[in-house]
Order: sequence, then structure tokens, then C-alpha cells
Amino acid sequence: MIELIMVIILVGVLSVFVAPKMFNSDDFNARGFHDQTLAFLRYAQKTAIAQRRPVCVGFSLNGLALTMDADRNAATGANGCETSLTMPSGGTLTARGAVQYAAVPSVAIFDALGQPGASQTIQVAGVVKQIVIEAVTGYVHE
Repeated sequence: MIELIMVIILVGVLSVFVAPKMFNSDDFNARGFHDQTLAFLRYAQKTAIAQRRPVCVGFSLNGLALTMDADRNAATGANGCETSLTMPSGGTLTARGAVQYAAVPSVAIFDALGQPGASQTIQVAGVVKQIVIEAVTGYVHE
């Protein structure tokens, strides 16, 4: 009998702390959007290296789109990225619900060596960790 009461108390205490985290979909969606943004940026950098052509990442408040330079021009500019880059899941990413970036990031352009023009920090609202694009190497990490 005592064990049963202790189990009931333990389940009650756990439910007080676990239930709010399980049913708060905004936090879950924000972290998912953060992870997907990280994956898209890594894919863009690796595609630039593999295809040996500039790849651009255009951001909006709640999503991003990948494009690449079809002509393999040496000049890396947003104007040269006119061809949509397709992935197995498509070349665009849109956040679910009210999830968005803390501020709209500038266009990220990876040249044919996978190097961006400058370092950049991207923050998804509601997620503590930031996504960082290193300037010289193009390394994308949290």
C-alpha cells in the first residue's frame, strides 16, 4: 500500500514538471525550425563545394529559400543566384505557427569553396542557442 501511494505521488510530481513541456508546441516548433535552419545552411555550404558554384540563402522573417548560380560565375552576388536549389524536402523552409527569426538575417552567400562573404549569427525566437556561420571556413554550427 505504501509503495502504491509513493508511486502515485511520484507520478503527480513528474506530471507537474513534464506536462507543460510536452504540450507547449511553440517551444517544440521553434527548436525544430532552428534545427532545420541549421541543416539547410549546412546543405547550402556543402552544395556550393560539390557543385563548385555560389549558393545563396535568402531569408524572410519566418523562412528561407536556397538558390544557386546556374552559370558557375566566379562573382558571388545575390543577383547571380537565380536557380532554385532543390532538396529531397524542397528548396524552401517555412516555420510552423508563430515561430520566426528574432531578426531577419541578411542573405548568406557561399562561394564555390563554401566560404561565406562574412560571418553571421542567426537567432530563432524562443531558442537560446544561436546558429553561427564562420567567415573564413564557412563552418555552420550552434
